[in-house]
Amino acid sequence: MRILVGFLRIFVGIFFIISGMIKLNDPVGFSFKLKDYFAPEVLNLEFLVPFALGIAMFVVIFEVMLGLMLIIGYAKKFTLWSLLLMIVFFTFLTFYSAYFNKVTDCGCFGDALKLTPWQSFYKDVVLLVMILILFYGRSYIEPFFTKAVRTLVTFLGFIGCMGFGYYVLQHLPVVDFRPYHVGANIQEGMSIPESAPEPIYEYNWRFKVNGEEKIITTNGEYPQSDGEFIDVETEEIQAGYEPPIHDFSIERDGENYTEEMLNEEKLIVVVAYSLSNSEMKGFPKLKSALTRAREAGYKIIGMSASSREKTEALTKEYGFDFDFYFCDETTLKTIVRSNPGLLKVSKGTILQKLHYNDADELTVE
Repeated sequence: MRILVGFLRIFVGIFFIISGMIKLNDPVGFSFKLKDYFAPEVLNLEFLVPFALGIAMFVVIFEVMLGLMLIIGYAKKFTLWSLLLMIVFFTFLTFYSAYFNKVTDCGCFGDALKLTPWQSFYKDVVLLVMILILFYGRSYIEPFFTKAVRTLVTFLGFIGCMGFGYYVLQHLPVVDFRPYHVGANIQEGMSIPESAPEPIYEYNWRFKVNGEEKIITTNGEYPQSDGEFIDVETEEIQAGYEPPIHDFSIERDGENYTEEMLNEEKLIVVVAYSLSNSEMKGFPKLKSALTRAREAGYKIIGMSASSREKTEALTKEYGFDFDFYFCDETTLKTIVRSNPGLLKVSKGTILQKLHYNDADELTVE
């Protein structure tokens, strides 16, 4: 039992630290996931939506700290109870999401590792069993170091998490796991390989045979039946290949400009997924960089999910001389975690991605 508890103590501790640090690297992305859970059709906690980012920061820092405290043996009773209550809550949440198909990705590992709802639930069940073993074998958890050293390590860990979280909020994630990372080519991300698996469908054909209904199942071909055809229901039993980028478009006035813009050799994109939620103080910080880009021969466009009336009012207010194009809000949130943010693109390849606080770092040749 002592060996088992010793192993699980390190394993669970490292697991929580890694899981927490991945989300702490991108707390804005985790806050988007929390908003999915707060939606009316899921947990119906809309009053928490304005506090999603603060809750996200608290949860991920707490997760990292619990992992660290478990490993060094700091505040053992508090740590074990916290771990147990947290994993019970998340086990319920992932089961609810999986059973009712509410949220298709729990966000447990951010964009670094995508898990299906049922995979997330099974992962939490395994963790729950491990933490229960730790809880009942807590007498075997001996602290490392002296009390003063454990306190110092915990304090430094907390300060480190706070500092790292503040840094990524004021800039961008240190590690970008999304398909729009620097160096990625958007056209390649949207392409489907010739050998990619196609979706498999099951067709349930309903006939009336001798006065009774009969269902014949095939994979697409029309079945042989002497009965009267009534209808057919189609069900996807195996999903086909989905490219990493599948919802990107650049549109204006009902026309699609995606191909044209992605063929530009020198393109700067101002991304503001929703002007209602934009940091308005960020737009003036872009002006100097945009002026340099214009002088260097770059084409400049904006991309937003907001209405044309709002984008035109914005360009007039700040004296911008470029047009905004429409793109899906979720896509723009995925592209850059800053609202507004900057992209430098050449022939569809993302060369630079900047938070509005770092706009002056834009390099133009």
